[in-house]
Amino acid sequence: MEKPSKSQAKKRIKKLRDEIEYHRFLYHVEDTQEISDGALDSLKHELKVLEDYHPDLIVSSSPTQRVGGKALAKFDKIIHRHRMLSMDDAFSLEELEAWEKRIEKVADHKVAPYFCMTKIDGLALSLIYENGELITAATRGDGKVGENVTQNARTISSIPLKLSGKFPSLLEVRGEIYMEKKDFDRLNRARKRAGEPEFANPRNVSAGSVRQLDPAETAKRPLKFRAWHFDGLSGALSQSDVMTAAAALGFKAADGKICKGLGEVQNYFSKLGRRRDKLPYWIDGMVVRVDNFKRYVDLGVVGKTPRGLIAWKYPAEEVTTKVIDVVWNVGRTGKLTPVATLEPTSVAGTTVQHASLHNMDEITRLDLRIGDTVILTKAGDIIPKITKVFPKLRTGDEKKISAPPMCPVCSSDVKVLEKLVDVYCSNKDCFSKDLARIVYAAKVFGIDGLGAKRVEKFMQAGFLQAPADLFTMTVEDIIALEGFKETSANKIVKEIKAHRSVSLAVFIRALGISNVGSETAHDLARIFGSLEVLMDAEMEDLVAVKDIGEIVAESVVLYFEDSSHQKLVESFLSAGIEIQTMKKAGTKFSGKTFVLTGTLEKMTRDEAKDHIRGLGGDIGATVSKKTDYLVTGVSPGSKMQKAESLGVQVLSEQAFLRML
Repeated sequence: MEKPSKSQAKKRIKKLRDEIEYHRFLYHVEDTQEISDGALDSLKHELKVLEDYHPDLIVSSSPTQRVGGKALAKFDKIIHRHRMLSMDDAFSLEELEAWEKRIEKVADHKVAPYFCMTKIDGLALSLIYENGELITAATRGDGKVGENVTQNARTISSIPLKLSGKFPSLLEVRGEIYMEKKDFDRLNRARKRAGEPEFANPRNVSAGSVRQLDPAETAKRPLKFRAWHFDGLSGALSQSDVMTAAAALGFKAADGKICKGLGEVQNYFSKLGRRRDKLPYWIDGMVVRVDNFKRYVDLGVVGKTPRGLIAWKYPAEEVTTKVIDVVWNVGRTGKLTPVATLEPTSVAGTTVQHASLHNMDEITRLDLRIGDTVILTKAGDIIPKITKVFPKLRTGDEKKISAPPMCPVCSSDVKVLEKLVDVYCSNKDCFSKDLARIVYAAKVFGIDGLGAKRVEKFMQAGFLQAPADLFTMTVEDIIALEGFKETSANKIVKEIKAHRSVSLAVFIRALGISNVGSETAHDLARIFGSLEVLMDAEMEDLVAVKDIGEIVAESVVLYFEDSSHQKLVESFLSAGIEIQTMKKAGTKFSGKTFVLTGTLEKMTRDEAKDHIRGLGGDIGATVSKKTDYLVTGVSPGSKMQKAESLGVQVLSEQAFLRML
């Protein structure tokens, strides 16, 4: 972010503070939330950056200077012996390195090693023990005064009522109340069966459970406690010492490890990230803390945060950013799709600058304007999507968005279809349509190295005008263009030749028939068996196929009745495309439903699906009780937990290959 002027920063800071405080009140006091933790973190991060640029604008009431919400009136108040402070966040290795440089400058010496702990998604709690007996339990509250939840804490079996082993006369233990994944899923399933609303996340249900007025209600919830801080242990010289002592006292400690320097910290962070889905509880990052107590204490506190620790967050699946502009792209069917140009932002581990808005209905539903601050979501492999607008952050300079009256590429009139939702370019020969069709066909055929920019260059040269021309391009055509040498040209042509032989299903998909995707193409190939039979099929033949309705059937019939599409098929065959004979489906997987998740290393997902269908199996989109197998690759995501909770058999890629 470029440094804004003081007047600009002042206005933005005021709006951000109001918005953050609203959501923090929901989160900390009402135990509910309208936006994700990642989105709130993103707003707070922007505010902190602005205040860092203009420190004279910082006030004591700023969200960056506070720890938590107010104590609820229905609970007695407890004044903490020592403030329950919060942590600053790092979202990259560069920010972690900058933190280390700052604290080493303050300390005037190296501060490593570090103790790294899982950052559990729960509710912070302070426990006071006198002579080994639990006396009080308090929530964080505003950091100075918390809520007395002692009776509720006593119902949680992982909190010892009496300490074990050797202990001091006065001991404060701080840690996290949380709910394990399996218990959270089981609780939500029970609520769903009872017709009650499901809980949004484990942090909310943990907070709500601890704050029940009736301890008997808290006792019904499967809550757990993990400790991450002990104050009062004599002889402890480091954080790793006290974490080791936790078990002897009767506590489960947060998972952690000593790291000699940032190199080891980074390795542990990556390893933990890979294991994240397999942990029994949710984490959103890792706490990095100076291990040596004396060094940690000597570093002191700045504002609300001890200098000696920081939270390194995993890439958020939701962040906030600004809409800079909206452009309209023309697809292979001529449909104009609005695409938001965004201030570059990192979400789910990648930098995102664009997000599809689908159509004017979506823009209207969001009440989106150019210049708006928005929430950007990218869960797993899903395409980035704008899910919420912050109207309270508007300055009055935002611009309304409307559909263009002409095609942005060829300037032809646009026409409105699909009940006034989508707009289309009326020019049948629009350059963008042809470009999109060729890029789409190359992708379906599995040809690597033919993205939009390269295809556009070949089209402008004149030797690539239609999808079938992909298979007639020569090395001589390509090396005549600037920027291409014989080696790269040979590589492109060799790659294309390697994909001349395709299945009937792949060929059907490559034609780009409206409403015909991967699943439908496989159904058509399986039922009709050959291209000739499919091209001659009539409406009644098509609607007789399971899962193919009148809309799809009409799309197929109209496509093959069009003479230009008949010529396209002929040109593919003339160019040497070989359509493999459709083999009768095997029966090994007959009646079995497979769901795939994560990235496979030995084959693509489409190839895996082809194998499954070839052996008579079915493909499911989501995990349910009807799923027989979940095939997992790298970074499997939430489907893994769903399968485990339902007892669905999970197959690694290696196990799946052995089945094949």
